[in-house]
Amino acid sequence: MGRAFEYRRAAKEKRWDKMSKVFPKLAKAIQMAARDGGADPEMNGKLRAAIQNAKAENMPKDNIDNAIKRAVGKDAEAIDEVTFEGKGPHGVLVFVECATDNNNRTVANIKSYFSKLGGGMVPTGSLEFMFSRKAVFEFDQSEATDLEMLELELIDAGLDEIDENEGDVYVYGDYVHFGTLSKGLEDLGVAIKKASLQRIPTTPVEYSEEQLVEIEKLLDKIEEDDDVQAVYTNIA
Repeated sequence: MGRAFEYRRAAKEKRWDKMSKVFPKLAKAIQMAARDGGADPEMNGKLRAAIQNAKAENMPKDNIDNAIKRAVGKDAEAIDEVTFEGKGPHGVLVFVECATDNNNRTVANIKSYFSKLGGGMVPTGSLEFMFSRKAVFEFDQSEATDLEMLELELIDAGLDEIDENEGDVYVYGDYVHFGTLSKGLEDLGVAIKKASLQRIPTTPVEYSEEQLVEIEKLLDKIEEDDDVQAVYTNIA
């Protein structure tokens, strides 16, 4: 994966270690999944994945249950999914996914981060073709020691590729196959650590460590925002 990948991953893990920030973001993901597909995780693959991700971050069961109730109860909160696109220092491409109850606030905040830290917003849709939307599943290698066999089993479920890195296995497929891949892994008895829809850069770019320091300042600020759910870049 290279030093840039390791730098980015380490920096991101350090940021997301702040529980006060992580839990609200996870709760919003659960709310949106429950709102769109119902409150029963057995019947709602996205909700099941959101709950898995929350448990992986040690989110208490009461917090998870409360998030579901807030999505389907009579006083359900209105949360909209919005995306923003921009360019940061050294031309890095940045795609931001948000969940917000106040779009004007979120727009103003994201715009200010780009403006203050060496970047700028671009019109919605400008970067869409620069990223492929993928279903991504992560689990420990010990869950599937025979990756060739796993690959054969998942082809019909929509598998694109399997990658391995430092004891973790990543399964990729087109985003429309999220449900079938999730079920395929569960049927094979694989314990999924994390499941998500991600935007993978079609043309990754290598940046120097010096450039990454400047880029990270922008990414740090964006990801600290309570309305931001995920940030994707074209960093290799």
